[in-house]
Amino acid sequence: MSIKIRSILIIGIVLLLSACENAATVQPKEKTKEQEDITPVPDEKIKIGFSMDTLEEERWLRDRDLFKAAVESLGAEVEIMAANGDDALQVLQAESLISQGIDLLVVVPHNAEASATIVKKAHLAGIKVLSYDRLIKNADIDLYISFDNIRIGELQAEAITKLVPKGRYVYIGGAATDYNAHLLKQGVFNVLQPFIEKGDITVVYDQWTKNWVPTNAYMNMQEALNANNNNIDAVIAANDATAGMAIQVITESVLAAVIPVAGQDAELAAAQRIVEGTQTMTVYKPIPTLAEEAARLAVKMAKGEYIDTNRKINNGKIEVPSVLLSPIAVDITNIDHTIIADGFHLEEDVYGSDR
Repeated sequence: MSIKIRSILIIGIVLLLSACENAATVQPKEKTKEQEDITPVPDEKIKIGFSMDTLEEERWLRDRDLFKAAVESLGAEVEIMAANGDDALQVLQAESLISQGIDLLVVVPHNAEASATIVKKAHLAGIKVLSYDRLIKNADIDLYISFDNIRIGELQAEAITKLVPKGRYVYIGGAATDYNAHLLKQGVFNVLQPFIEKGDITVVYDQWTKNWVPTNAYMNMQEALNANNNNIDAVIAANDATAGMAIQVITESVLAAVIPVAGQDAELAAAQRIVEGTQTMTVYKPIPTLAEEAARLAVKMAKGEYIDTNRKINNGKIEVPSVLLSPIAVDITNIDHTIIADGFHLEEDVYGSDR
């Protein structure tokens, strides 16, 4: 074969291979106008609904703000509504939250029994319910988080019986419609009962405070003094607001001595009264711990994640998976190392400018 013919064949083969390679190469297509308009859609935020009984007490304003901040720090959002003690309004507000497409409902019930309706409505919409601080009764709630309310009552009674191991006691409870009030009372009487059986302590007045309203507690304390001719030795009140009213009545009465009074919630006014010497003790429930843990659990539940808890509380219908946090007794001896050290209240607010 001549060199000329060989060269022609080589050139032909090269051209053929080049054509095949070009044919096998897929050229990118130009995007259509519709494709250019499509942008990736980010995952929608988890949305938590928070149905609250009231915002008329200092404590619940703190819960609201801390819970909201904790939820948002986890990348979720929260819609908050407060019924201010109106059962029917709380149900309507819960329905509104459900209709907004929330992923989970957190409820601070005003009425432990009536709030079962809220749970049913949420479950019909495929939404789980977390009962916050107060237990919803007779309902299939998915989780309950609170402080150990029986232990709170025990701490109150332990503190007062150390000071007054014998005497005439007044008990001013919370709202009869609030299951927590019953748990608190159970804790108080767990401690008092042995003293009562020995005859050392007599409970001369025992009454609920309708709707936790302080003015109702004020009337209860007036009634207690009138019924006993001012002859009482100690008062255990279901929270600091009711304790404050009891102390006001005592201050206005003709009693010569300061009567030991126990409360709970560690409100600023209670801390100030402890410093002044008019209130014996309160029970500190680190609200930041409660709010942050509730937010963490709420977001996990909203994502469908399993919550592992080994505590259960019977609410009259089921054994409710529960997370119970530990309360702390506070008096003049440890107020600096608890609520002030934690930043729950500022030292200057508790002690004033004189310290």
